[in-house]
Amino acid sequence: MNKDEIVSRNPKLMNGALVFAGTRVPVEILVQHLSAGDSLDEFLDGFPTVSREQAVAYLEMTLEAAELARASG
Repeated sequence: MNKDEIVSRNPKLMNGALVFAGTRVPVEILVQHLSAGDSLDEFLDGFPTVSREQAVAYLEMTLEAAELARASG
């Protein structure tokens, strides 16, 4: 799954927030749910327009970016 299938950003949509591609669901909502202790399934139940593939790919993409930042810093 490429990045364009996972997330998108449009200044005219949701005030330019990073959202899951093809939805109006900001990725920050997933982060908030997971930080609050909710499971991925609970998030997906509440936001059925987000696919499991998108959510998992976003988390993997974020983890890879964090690992690169740690390795370079």
